[in-house]
Amino acid sequence: MIPDNTHLDFSGLKTYSIHDRNSLVSKKDFARPWQKGKGFKSFLETLPSILAGNDIRAVIQAVAAAARGQHPVCFAMGGHVIKTGMAPILIDLMEKQVITLVAMNGSGIIHDLEVALAGRTSEDVAGSLGDGSFGMARETADCLNQAIARAEEKHMGLGRAVGEFILEHDMPYPHLSLLATGARLMLPVTVHVALGTDILHMHPRFNAAACGQASLHDFHTFTSQISRLEQGVFINAGSAVILPEVFLKALTLARNLGHHVEDFTTVNLDFIRHYRPMTNVVNRPTRGKGQGFSIVGHHELLIPLIAAGVIESL
Repeated sequence: MIPDNTHLDFSGLKTYSIHDRNSLVSKKDFARPWQKGKGFKSFLETLPSILAGNDIRAVIQAVAAAARGQHPVCFAMGGHVIKTGMAPILIDLMEKQVITLVAMNGSGIIHDLEVALAGRTSEDVAGSLGDGSFGMARETADCLNQAIARAEEKHMGLGRAVGEFILEHDMPYPHLSLLATGARLMLPVTVHVALGTDILHMHPRFNAAACGQASLHDFHTFTSQISRLEQGVFINAGSAVILPEVFLKALTLARNLGHHVEDFTTVNLDFIRHYRPMTNVVNRPTRGKGQGFSIVGHHELLIPLIAAGVIESL
């Protein structure tokens, strides 16, 4: 046993000069105060060259470079992106030929169609779950079931079918619909459905076989786009499971078929880091020549910031 009054002798401690040490942060990397009257590009330059300050500029540069080089910029998303009011930002980038593909999970068509039809979406789940009325909006189910029937009849993808349905039925707000914009611009908007996860699946007229076939059609379209991702960018915003899994399968399928997809950028945007986006989007696919970024924050802040930076760069 060592006696309590026995202490180490610190007199032999070895030190070095701070001027000889490699430091990870320097004053040249610090943020700069904002100057009144400057433009948005100047604002980006004032951000610190540290951590996410570097990352958001790198993401902006990658998206702008892909757009200039006419390489794909694929934007995958959960329904929350629509519920935070980001559709006008994404539609603007679609019209500017920056975004070349939009992919969404099954909730995306629900929120997108409701916005096009009524200018509103996102019911109060806590308030309606108790009496069993959650997810029972008549028009939402009727319209989407008709769009699914259209997809079956015309052998088309689910995203295109819903987009064309919105346009042909003269809904009040098609300019706020990602699906309608995709149909109008002939730009692919793919929908990747997990059966049992969306309110539509509770309604008796829902045709699971037709929906599944249309979603598989969209997976093939998605994979074709991913096969051309070299020098491009893949962004995942707010999908914790579905889109990261779809992306990984599409990427390995493209490589298996002989397509060279090695040097590209991936980005995950969400207010928390999840396992699958970090593994299946940011880390695994970019081993080698690629680069992956994860920026933590709210969609309603990050997406407009990145979009504005890209537009300034172009």
